Amino acid sequence: MNLHTKLGLILLSFCLAPAALAQDTSDDEANVLLVIERVWDADQKGDQDRVDELLADKFMGWAKASPAPRSKNSTSAWARFGRQMGRIERYELYPLSITVEGDVAVAQYLYSVAYKPKGGEIEMNNGRYTDVLVRTEAGWKFIAWHGGDD
Repeated sequence: MNLHTKLGLILLSFCLAPAALAQDTSDDEANVLLVIERVWDADQKGDQDRVDELLADKFMGWAKASPAPRSKNSTSAWARFGRQMGRIERYELYPLSITVEGDVAVAQYLYSVAYKPKGGEIEMNNGRYTDVLVRTEAGWKFIAWHGGDD
């Protein structure tokens, strides 16, 4: 391979690398959003086992209604109790930003929820969340979150 060919290949790799990185970042952002949608969907369906699968073992989340951050086990227990009190009838997410840096993603979004307490009328709530996810061998998992109803 002559010098011109080598230089051409080097220049081509510099030109293609940003496009490949942008594609990877775009794919990561889409996958992170998909995991966020999956956790909300599992919560709506009352599938706490599926929610638990999407939380990293070292997860710590702090919902606005909680006095302190909660571990994975505590979050799971409170969610199961909450489903005894009522259920999410419908929700909608409004993604604002997703930033991926290596194996960490930070997603910020708004939401609307229609919640029906047992024996009560549907309540409409809006709120916001910041979720932090980490890439694992099993895919993206939540390591932390903070937010809740406004």
